[in-house]
Amino acid sequence: MVVKQHIAVICNYKLLENRVGGMDYFFWAFNKKCLEENITVDWFFPNTATHGDYNAFNIIANENISIEALFINHIKTNKTGYSHVVTHFVELCTSFFAEIKKNLKTQVITIDHNPRPLNGYPLIKRIKKKIKGRLYARYIDEFIGVSDYTSNAILNDFGNFLKPKTKTVYNGVLIEDIVPKTEERAKTNPKFMVVSHLRFSKGIQDLILAVKNLPEALKKELRITIYGDGLYKTELLDLVALYQLNSVFNFKGSSATLKTTYQHYDYLLQPTHMECFSLSILESLAANIPVVTTPVGGNEEVVTHGENGYIFKTKDTNALTTLLTTLITGEKSIKENTRHLIESQFSIDLMVENHINLLKN
Repeated sequence: MVVKQHIAVICNYKLLENRVGGMDYFFWAFNKKCLEENITVDWFFPNTATHGDYNAFNIIANENISIEALFINHIKTNKTGYSHVVTHFVELCTSFFAEIKKNLKTQVITIDHNPRPLNGYPLIKRIKKKIKGRLYARYIDEFIGVSDYTSNAILNDFGNFLKPKTKTVYNGVLIEDIVPKTEERAKTNPKFMVVSHLRFSKGIQDLILAVKNLPEALKKELRITIYGDGLYKTELLDLVALYQLNSVFNFKGSSATLKTTYQHYDYLLQPTHMECFSLSILESLAANIPVVTTPVGGNEEVVTHGENGYIFKTKDTNALTTLLTTLITGEKSIKENTRHLIESQFSIDLMVENHINLLKN
């Protein structure tokens, strides 16, 4: 007789039809695999949705209360025997996890997707995290970082005593949907793109300053297309206008067709100040588009300087100006097919398989 598992997945992640990203594709693929494996999933999100494959989900939502309160209310009023409770985008080491264990005999797995500040947390916050680690880490059976950087950050935040139950499960992307670049990359005047939420921590203002410092002759043919939206867009547009760079930067807003768009560019620029493990970097490399980025988060776990992209020091606009100059003039270029690495190590199929394996412990 096949034993049917029943799990809860708690995601503090808004489901938006106009912002379908890598995590949505993972959720869809994971839910499909669970059905194949005879695993029933109750999904707890801030809101309901029917776009994409969400119409096949059992979603429990309430926009008027926190995701934590939603789940605790549910388990107190429903006698569901979950074998596992998995959290995404939920704060680690809080009383929420103690409350879960109080009400359920279950395995609790928490997935950490959160980037850390470039210069670390303030002292008071560091102390509070260490205390929370001692108080509440015992109620979490496994801590999963989406990169080695994140796994190490968990130990740094909450205490090295968590090492035996902390591991890395890398994010992945849906390779089959990403159309790779097949034509040769431009040797001079390459086409650049940015794929990013528009907020200060993504460092796009650094890119604008770096372009401002380029020789005028190089700016004439330079084109940088920015895909994404966010609250910082007005400040970025003002900066572009201030330095008279309107002919260089083209803000396209959010796009639902990025997987077929990457192939039309030569390099992805991501001057970010903080990252966890970037899905846009993985998608770009899967499209055979090298990446220019900073050494934050797990970026250096997938981008190797000079092989499938370039790394420059965070916030170092002069270094970025120099790097852009060498790419525009053809002094530097990437020859490698960057897709092979993603196919072998960072596919969504491998990500799903590794997450299913967590449920077998």
